[in-house]
Amino acid sequence: MFTGIIEEMGEVIAWEPSTDAARITVRAPKSVSDAGHGDSIAVSGVCLTVVDQGEDWFTADVMAQTIAMSTLTGPRPGERVNLERAAPVHGRLGGHIVQGHIDGTSELLSVTPGEAWRVLRFSLSPELAPLVVDKGSIAVDGVSLTVSAVGDDWFEVSLIPETLSATTLGMRAVGDRVNIETDILARHVQRMLRLQSPASAGTTERSEP
Repeated sequence: MFTGIIEEMGEVIAWEPSTDAARITVRAPKSVSDAGHGDSIAVSGVCLTVVDQGEDWFTADVMAQTIAMSTLTGPRPGERVNLERAAPVHGRLGGHIVQGHIDGTSELLSVTPGEAWRVLRFSLSPELAPLVVDKGSIAVDGVSLTVSAVGDDWFEVSLIPETLSATTLGMRAVGDRVNIETDILARHVQRMLRLQSPASAGTTERSEP
């Protein structure tokens, strides 16, 4: 479990694809300072498990479904990623409840600069649109954000200077794709409503990365 408060920007060292998976190695001195084998670290919003580590790096396996659903499709060495260690039970919930199980990706449609902030508009697929509400929570590349405006097929977030400098969102340009995780509470409500519908009988749902 995570909170969407990014602890550091890591740097991709290596990406080693195999037949149906890959291994990613990330330089992340703060994230590995107290990490152990099997610990969870969110990489741009995707929950991954540490399988190897060194003084300032860690390696994790990325399964095929995650590669298909996220922006982790072959990152180049030197690419920056947002990193967050799993939240301690005794810690503060500075953002919102983030599982690291993304719903898919969105495209950055526009960037509107302001004097002290920047407004980013992202695409919103039909299946995710019911889960995103004005002033609700959403995780974009693992960053806990508040939806500042929403339409039928788009949503906006307003980024303060700290978010722009401390995360990769400050580097994003129109056309870039980001990982999206909607609010877990909205997903539970949608699931309950779906099960109450007669049309839902016999249907199945996919699992998330």
